[in-house]
Amino acid sequence: MKKYTSENIRNVALISHGGAGKTSLAEALLFTSGAINRLGKIESGNTTTDYDPDEIRKQVTINVGLAPLEWDEVKINLLDTPGYFDFIGDVLGALRVADSVITVVCAVSGVEVGTEKVWSYADEFNLPRFVVINKLDRENANFEGTLEQLRDHFGLNVAPLQMPIGKEAAFKGVVDLIGQKALLFSEEGMKVSEEAIPAELEAASGEMRERLIEAVAEADDSLLEKYLEGEGLSDEEVYSGLRQGVLDGKIIPVLCAAATKNFGSQPLLDIIKRFLPSPLDQKEVKGHLPGSEEEVTRKTSPDEPLSAFVFKTLADPYVGRINYFRVYSGSIKPDSQIYNSSKETVERFGQVFSMRGKNQLNMDEIVTGDIACVAKLQETATGDTLCDRSNLIVFPQLNFPEPVISFAVEPKTKGDEEKVSTGLSRFLEEDPTFKLERRAETKQTVISGLGELHLEIIVSRLAQKFGVNVDLFTPKIPYKETIRNQAKVEGKHKKQSGGRGQYGHVFLELEPAESGQGLIFEDKIFGGSVPRQYIPAVEKGVREAMEEGVVASYPVVDIIVRLVDGSYHTVDSSEMAFKIAAAQAFRKGMEQAGAILLEPIVDVEVIVPETFMGDIMGDLNSKRGRIQGMEPEGGLQKIKAQVPMSEMFKYSIDLRSMTQGRGFFTMAFSHYEEVPAQAADQVIAAARAAREEESS
Repeated sequence: MKKYTSENIRNVALISHGGAGKTSLAEALLFTSGAINRLGKIESGNTTTDYDPDEIRKQVTINVGLAPLEWDEVKINLLDTPGYFDFIGDVLGALRVADSVITVVCAVSGVEVGTEKVWSYADEFNLPRFVVINKLDRENANFEGTLEQLRDHFGLNVAPLQMPIGKEAAFKGVVDLIGQKALLFSEEGMKVSEEAIPAELEAASGEMRERLIEAVAEADDSLLEKYLEGEGLSDEEVYSGLRQGVLDGKIIPVLCAAATKNFGSQPLLDIIKRFLPSPLDQKEVKGHLPGSEEEVTRKTSPDEPLSAFVFKTLADPYVGRINYFRVYSGSIKPDSQIYNSSKETVERFGQVFSMRGKNQLNMDEIVTGDIACVAKLQETATGDTLCDRSNLIVFPQLNFPEPVISFAVEPKTKGDEEKVSTGLSRFLEEDPTFKLERRAETKQTVISGLGELHLEIIVSRLAQKFGVNVDLFTPKIPYKETIRNQAKVEGKHKKQSGGRGQYGHVFLELEPAESGQGLIFEDKIFGGSVPRQYIPAVEKGVREAMEEGVVASYPVVDIIVRLVDGSYHTVDSSEMAFKIAAAQAFRKGMEQAGAILLEPIVDVEVIVPETFMGDIMGDLNSKRGRIQGMEPEGGLQKIKAQVPMSEMFKYSIDLRSMTQGRGFFTMAFSHYEEVPAQAADQVIAAARAAREEESS
């Protein structure tokens, strides 16, 4: 692939609801441009950007796929993104480095919930966009109905550049509304012939063209003045006004396609070149100095010092890490030293290359605005900034959604624990929406993600890449125990069995501490009733006893323990004897002081259309949740609540079902509080049964 200047690069993310045809459209564009020599199919598992075994098996996009192509002296970096929310992290990474987006909408299904969500993300990144109405060759395809839905959802600035010729299986071409001509497709879309607009479409196309001209005029004051005075706009004025309207977000052009037949890809490539922005249209980028809030600005120019952003990391057990990055200023060449300002370390770059699906394309230089990859960096990960060491900048991190579902993971084969840990740790490097933790309270390894499919894919990759199979279980809740009242107790450990015996004797006072205090141990010994050298052993005995409480064997928290008295034997006393005595006293004191069970409470924010609010609030109340408030957010409603963690494990599935997939939620740990009696009885009974099963 030859070297392109920055003004001749287009970075375009394909976004949509799952199943709308992004991957098929990327395949058609690659085939039409000559980047690949056959048109792959999703069903055959041979598309360029969906090459991962799990993508082929599931027939869904899981990873953002980079696919550069060349068209009429322009390099287009396509970013084929996942359509399922489980993999939204890759969508956010792609949108961060794209200069524009193409939103793919199915002509049969219309505007779906995933489309609404990714559209809102494109709004957040302030990205110019087109819409491609795809699958116009399918049964029940409805261009007019889909166009109406687009306007209802996203505003009247949605304006067709094309209208289809023929419906469903008879779809054979498009009317170019600006050029006022028909474009007919044949031979897998590789042949496009220009003809006169069919007579039956002249009136409708004329009306659509007038709407388009009006939209173009409204996006530019000088053109609007000319238009209102009744003067016609020249084609060149329409083209320049349309491009500016697209860049400003005032016009969202709509195009037509049937990607699996490769119908519509040639005109689309022409339009990408002509109307979508180059990297230089973003005049500057902003960051800050490392360890400071002081703002730093870089012009998007090859003459500026280097700055680049890593938007994706792939972890491969054989190749190592592959980092995908975009250069915002300056350039990168192979075999160079690059400074990672996020990690404050120097990285050695070897070969730099682009990826077309899984195929590497070596590059001699990565210029401003281009997207490329590098392998085997030691420290660099997703979200890091690369720059010139003498001109420091750190770009803002990506804000990824928090996990919403968790499972405990155990290897199927004993002895594979280390393999599991190594493999899962590698996935942490490549997927910021994946979380891994070892919960000491429950002695479980817990993985968390954005949905069941997300974690299913993690487990599948663990088997494929690291050769280890695991089982998933509902995680145990990390309950804790504490006390409600005060108690003073005695603990004595005395043992004589010939020779030196064991003797330890303590009096402890127990009382509740404030939440979050853990253990507060106080030495109140006067007069040497317990010698100084044994007091650390007393505290150690208490701490060990706290690891397993008396209610349901969960760890004890938030307690004050005072050592107030005791006695010792000059020969038989030892650290071990005092540790045992302290543990006995502590357990006795827990029972006398009214031990209670605590459960974790999470802060939950649910964002739903207003029509679902009643159902959502009723469901949260049924989960022992407490509604904290409501507020509007971007045309939706945000419900804030506090809910016991034990009620939230399957909530992502419940919410999807209740809201037809239109609801989203975030969850974060808040605090611990006492478990109500009825629920506590169930937890205690389950813990007792588990202990009996272990001992049998």
